[in-house]
Amino acid sequence: QDRELRANPQGRGGEGGDCTDGAGGPSAAGPPRAMISQFYILSLRGDTIITRDFRGDVVKGTAEIFFRKVKFWHGDAPPIFNLDGVSYIFIKKNGLYFVATTGTNVSPCAVVELLSKMSKVFKDFCGILNEESIRKNFVLVYELLDEMVDFGHAQTTNTEHLKSCIHNEAVVIEAPKAGLNLPQWNPRTVPSNAVHRPVGGMQNDSNRNKKNEIFVDILERITVLMNASGLIVNSAIDGSIQMKSYLMGNPELKLALNEDIQIKGQTLGGVSGGYGAVVLDDCNFHECVDLADFSETRTLSFFPPDGEIAVMNYRITGDFRVPFRIIPTVEQQTPHKIEITLKVRADVPEQNYGGNVQITCMMPKGTASVSNELGAAATGQTAEYLPAEHKLIWNIKKFVGGTEAVIKSRVTLSSPITSNKDIKKEVGPVSLTFEIPMYNVSNLQVRYLRIAERHKSSNPCRWVRYVTQSSSYVCRF
Repeated sequence: QDRELRANPQGRGGEGGDCTDGAGGPSAAGPPRAMISQFYILSLRGDTIITRDFRGDVVKGTAEIFFRKVKFWHGDAPPIFNLDGVSYIFIKKNGLYFVATTGTNVSPCAVVELLSKMSKVFKDFCGILNEESIRKNFVLVYELLDEMVDFGHAQTTNTEHLKSCIHNEAVVIEAPKAGLNLPQWNPRTVPSNAVHRPVGGMQNDSNRNKKNEIFVDILERITVLMNASGLIVNSAIDGSIQMKSYLMGNPELKLALNEDIQIKGQTLGGVSGGYGAVVLDDCNFHECVDLADFSETRTLSFFPPDGEIAVMNYRITGDFRVPFRIIPTVEQQTPHKIEITLKVRADVPEQNYGGNVQITCMMPKGTASVSNELGAAATGQTAEYLPAEHKLIWNIKKFVGGTEAVIKSRVTLSSPITSNKDIKKEVGPVSLTFEIPMYNVSNLQVRYLRIAERHKSSNPCRWVRYVTQSSSYVCRF
């Protein structure tokens, strides 16, 4: 199922051929029940970029109804809701809503999975998934859509299968330059947007521009909750080894990880895990991965399919060194004035840095004004108070490892606060968002990435990147 979603494989238009039910098996009687009636892609402004009505059994204008409902929902709208007999199922990715509607009782999880797979296919063929790329490649997107879904039934979401029947070429869009604009000093590195090349054909592209290369990303999202003293209350790592292959001939690859990796509740051969070993709570692998050598040598063998895949997903909840320590303090000067000090320390090696670090602190609801004072050598730092949201936002463009940053906020209150306990209830929590390139907290490493049978004629480039991102990084007062 990770590779593709299929239903009604032979019957085009949902009328002939073998009948299947929602689970993919033969239905007891009658034609199969359709999965979806309509599909559309909306921008965050509510503009309809792509729309397709597969069956005509749901009223027109549902895109406007959906957007109005989601926009004015109290809090975040759930991914599935029913309105006037129509079920709306959606996912949100890269500033786009991918929405399906249906008037029948379908499996919501199956539709969410289908939408996720469709968005992945659009990304594979367009190179990058954003509003501009969908608009400029709308002919390609409609062609993909007609191949993936027929009369409301999922046909295939397999990038390899789709490559053989897609004839439009992608218009390549430059990825927006977010974050630091650092020069490429090292000739052994490539820009991060090199992985945004479409898997299919590109306009104004010749074969000599097609490089034989493969990209591997070890991406870790960390969740941390700490108290006012900086002690960790709860922490977890959600990791994924993502791969995108542009190799010619689809050769077998061997990816070797740390020899001392252990999985809780399982006995693996090879090197036993001692101090400093990587202990995974659980993990799963893409279906193309052969695990015959994993137990002894921690090596994964596979033939990489076209497009982007998650070779391995893993989770760690043990103790690990958190990349940032936050020490918040609040002091009452007068009943109408308090001073909040936030001290953040980067506990990463000096050669690493946190990019686009944003620290957010909730202020008391009765805040009248805030004046901020940044610490010494606060280059590339900005701080502002948003009165409508009672929120202080502190941005640090580049937070170098081993350094500290401090901000003092003097808060004037419209109504007095009498006790210290009431202050701590009103202030906080503090949350962080960040991205640390070429660093991971779990110490899971790629020892090597090899082609099993390498010919002299092909010498592919293999690019490996480590990225640590914040998922939920919170400190209480």
